[in-house]
Amino acid sequence: MAQHSYLDKEIEYKQKERSVVQIDRSFIFNRGNSFNRSGVFTYRTLEVLGPEHEFSIVNDALKALPIVDKVIKDFHGRVVNFVEQPKFTFGKELQLHVMEFKPNAPFKSPVEFEETMQEAVLTIQDFLQRRFHAHLLGTGMHPLLKLDETGIWPHRHRQIYEAYSKIFNLRRHGWLNIQSFHLNLPYSNEKSAILLNNTLANMCPYLSAISASSPIYEGKFGERVDNRLYFYMQNQKEIPSVTGDVIPEYTSSFSEYKTNIIGKYSHDLSKAGADKLILNKEWVNSRGVIFRFDRRAIEIRIMDEQECIKSDVALSCLIRAALRGLLNREPEFLPHTVLVQDLNTIMMNGLNACVHHPHGETARQVCKYYYDIALANASADEKKYLSIIQKRIECGNLSEILREKVEKKSQRTDLREAIIDTYSKLAESLTRNQPCFQR
Repeated sequence: MAQHSYLDKEIEYKQKERSVVQIDRSFIFNRGNSFNRSGVFTYRTLEVLGPEHEFSIVNDALKALPIVDKVIKDFHGRVVNFVEQPKFTFGKELQLHVMEFKPNAPFKSPVEFEETMQEAVLTIQDFLQRRFHAHLLGTGMHPLLKLDETGIWPHRHRQIYEAYSKIFNLRRHGWLNIQSFHLNLPYSNEKSAILLNNTLANMCPYLSAISASSPIYEGKFGERVDNRLYFYMQNQKEIPSVTGDVIPEYTSSFSEYKTNIIGKYSHDLSKAGADKLILNKEWVNSRGVIFRFDRRAIEIRIMDEQECIKSDVALSCLIRAALRGLLNREPEFLPHTVLVQDLNTIMMNGLNACVHHPHGETARQVCKYYYDIALANASADEKKYLSIIQKRIECGNLSEILREKVEKKSQRTDLREAIIDTYSKLAESLTRNQPCFQR
């Protein structure tokens, strides 16, 4: 385990070129045997699913443990950013208590997705239990964490976080206490990429209605159903153009996108004195959907992390199957201002939010509209997972269900104990890979 991996060597080489963060995430779509004319590996639009998961490390009392560097050192023999295994890679995030998991190559099959990433979870769960009496916990925010109980990754590639800290206050929930599920979807050419971006922009607010899983932080109920997304929207408020309205703007070309989005926030960051490490970089864009030109993919960031891998797979199947149907229809795009308004309402009220959409008066009705499109366009394997989404739409997203469970339990005990008891069941759900509290 202590030997140099291929990924470590690649990182060291690229670090000399100061392409620090790009290498942390860019290899997902760069392996295979199909290349375009410029020699870059490419997939057909929507051909594969490239997930990235974020989980907290906690003890049995649900206390967040800022030990990711210690875990990596014990597992690998020395501190590195990422440890590559045969099928998956795990490693650091900005927060010392959060670990990221991603595959070494994207998945065509959701079944392979589930099997591989659950193997990753169980591998680390077993190691954490044996060496640290700890385990992993999903959802969009740690429910008890106080900001002084964790820290920022202090090892290799810390330069990028130091560059951010010169402009932004990293010691707030939008940096130190958020866990999201990212999904990368490939595009085959610019035309398909633009349509994919604009269609996802239109879906964005309503995806959060299904995926919200962050009702509690610092041991109390937040004001919103999706508190992670709210803090995410605020974390770079010093330079508003970095996050925009979270809902990505519609665009007509790569050149327009690079000028109006990347160029704009890079100019604003430069004026504020930002280090060149974070200037003119596509990954600095913090909207809920962004282009990853280095991967020839679109990365969806709008979603909270769920309680188990199977639930993440279900979200992925919903998105890919719905897009498969929507991309073959006449585009039906709402004004950007309407999407932003709906997102803010959904963050507050979840599936019960009143929205301005031609296919439903509530977020629940709009989600059912996207679910029906997904079901009609899903493969046999994708359909196996869509029942999870159906139950979430009918019975409530994970955030709404968690709030209900904790409130009910807190009538018999104090709130902290109710939180620990309820979220401990979520930790068990991650190990068993079974959606929790399905009613």
